[in-house]
Amino acid sequence: MTETHLTHIPTPDGLAPGNGYSHVVMGTGKFIALSGQVALDADGKVVGEGDPGAQARQVFENLRRCLDAAGATFEDVVKLNFFVTDVAHLPTVRPVRDAYVNTARPPASTAVQVSALFRPELLLEVEAYAVLPQWRE
Repeated sequence: MTETHLTHIPTPDGLAPGNGYSHVVMGTGKFIALSGQVALDADGKVVGEGDPGAQARQVFENLRRCLDAAGATFEDVVKLNFFVTDVAHLPTVRPVRDAYVNTARPPASTAVQVSALFRPELLLEVEAYAVLPQWRE
């Protein structure tokens, strides 16, 4: 179905373009909030200790599973919030993100460096907000 429930404004007048994100995303439908996901597998074990790329892949797979449970996909994501223990990991994380999101219509995004996550082995946490279209509810 080509109908869309989201409107992306990648770069409003007077703002610099974002690197892989839209400054504004609007939508109509059912709001979905996903808790921050980290690189834990189904057994609660850390995946990719010390490897930001491996952790990002696990994080995005966990997000995909959460979206699937809500009947949504990454096409429905309007906002991603990244919490990284070192912003130097972002160049490694971005290609993983780009493998999941529609890079032609990327979600809004925030990236913040934090001093620590809830376990010292974890390098990244990502939370997401999505809007499920009314015609798919």
